[in-house]
Amino acid sequence: MEHFVVSARKYRPQTFKDVVGQQAITNTLLNAIENNHLAQALLFTGPRGVGKTTCARILAKMINSDGSETGDEDFAFNIFELDAASNNSVDDIRSLTDQVRIPPQVGKYKVYIIDEVHMLSQAAFNAFLKTLEEPPKHCIFILATTEKHKIIPTILSRCQIFDFKRITVKDAKEYLKYIAEEQGVKAEDDALHIIAQKADGAMRDALSIFDRVVSFSGKNLTRQAVTENLNVLDYETYFKSTDLILENKIPELLIQFNNTLSKGFDGHHYIAGLASHFRDLLVSKTPETIELLEVGDQTKEKYLKQAKKTSQEFLMQGINLANDCDLKYKTSKNQRLLVELCLMQLASITFDGEKKNSKHYIIPASYFKNKGITPIPVNVPKPQAKKEVEDVSKEKEEPITTSNTASIEAFQVKEPPKIVLKQESKRTSGLSLSSIKAKKEHLIKQMDVVINEEDLPKDAFTEKELITVWNNYIEELRQKGKHNLASILAIDTPKVTGTTINLEFPNETNKVEVERQQYNLLGYIRKALNNFDIGLSITVNEVMEKQYAYTPLEKFEKLKEKNPNIDVLKKTFDLDV
Repeated sequence: MEHFVVSARKYRPQTFKDVVGQQAITNTLLNAIENNHLAQALLFTGPRGVGKTTCARILAKMINSDGSETGDEDFAFNIFELDAASNNSVDDIRSLTDQVRIPPQVGKYKVYIIDEVHMLSQAAFNAFLKTLEEPPKHCIFILATTEKHKIIPTILSRCQIFDFKRITVKDAKEYLKYIAEEQGVKAEDDALHIIAQKADGAMRDALSIFDRVVSFSGKNLTRQAVTENLNVLDYETYFKSTDLILENKIPELLIQFNNTLSKGFDGHHYIAGLASHFRDLLVSKTPETIELLEVGDQTKEKYLKQAKKTSQEFLMQGINLANDCDLKYKTSKNQRLLVELCLMQLASITFDGEKKNSKHYIIPASYFKNKGITPIPVNVPKPQAKKEVEDVSKEKEEPITTSNTASIEAFQVKEPPKIVLKQESKRTSGLSLSSIKAKKEHLIKQMDVVINEEDLPKDAFTEKELITVWNNYIEELRQKGKHNLASILAIDTPKVTGTTINLEFPNETNKVEVERQQYNLLGYIRKALNNFDIGLSITVNEVMEKQYAYTPLEKFEKLKEKNPNIDVLKKTFDLDV
């Protein structure tokens, strides 16, 4: 069997022009060599697989070249590579400093490439300081590391630092396309994009993944083969999920999520990818930001097509929900339920039937006018009007003619519609089908009654009158057995600003409980004060909670009010509070 050489070694760049994605650094090094402006200590730092060691070898070869060499000639005798991970002791550095004194046998410079220099011990760093600061003229040191923060500052200050950046998805894809052509592999554009994204900016990782996928699929590299081999979710999964969310198909969405889990994918990976998909859709909605979309041309068309179906508000809300689920996933005890709940919330964003009206007020006439319904004025009849008409018809049983028709119609009065306000209306959840049905029935019943906003009474009232009505309502609640709500309303005395009742409670629980019952509360107060413009404003002041912590003496006084015999018990047995 013929020996196989991995692509990362086979296609390692031999010149600076072949280095991918590091044009700024390679141009700087070329200019430094041409102008004889090269420092004697260089530090190459950056993520793995971006070309640090490769650039160090190319630089070591170029500084000894005078243009007369053949293409395959190298300067192996002048280039020394030291792995600091295994040679990190003081003795190794002393041996290195002894070798530095010997001039090169071939070429002008001796180049020492120390890889993973951050692995040197503290003592080795200190032993290396003097040599690094004042090396012989024929020596150049090139240090390479992935963790610059672990190198002591005294070493950093003696080096010229070059920060290598991550290779972009576009550059990695173009280089993979070149490698595929060299190897005679027919590769889809989207397949190469997925490999480049999976590599996360490392060209060596991208080439390793490419070799693995080619071994799996042969000479025809498809997107499906890449997703199956790399165990990544395909774009189609998120496109289908988004379509189901926009169509409010919750059952189908949950089934698709279950199928995704059955393939071995993690729910955390799925929801994080969905958030990224929403981000890509948001980017696709604006022509100026389309360049931020790092996908193939075919997939980009799909993004542009689906972006037209979505609104910016939906995408922003979807990103927030998915990101919130992503943050809570690791701490959740029921992770699958967390993701399913997030999917149901996403599918309910565009569902109009789920939108609830938070204001429980009588529907004004303007609502029906906007719906194309003409208001019918309600005429209140006089008590004896109907009786008078009956008496007239009994006394004068004349045939109805044209002359007396108008007079009879003048006395005919239509019975006004009855308005029934339920004091104890049970509220249902806005997420249930029964609540939607009840809401529609409630709207249909109110269609028969039209009340003009201007005709509603708005009598003036004082704060003292409001407090009296307020206390009466609390007393009625206690008589009905609703002691919890009555005690909450008694916590604060209401203040009036215009027609707004201001309340202050010590915690959020009290506020929520009063807001749930505000419809009945406001209905009672408006009716009692004959002012239907009254509103309610509730704030939370946690400092108030301290005022309601009773001391032992206050507790005793409260108990004594309820049962005076407790005081007798205290005096009889000479008890302390």
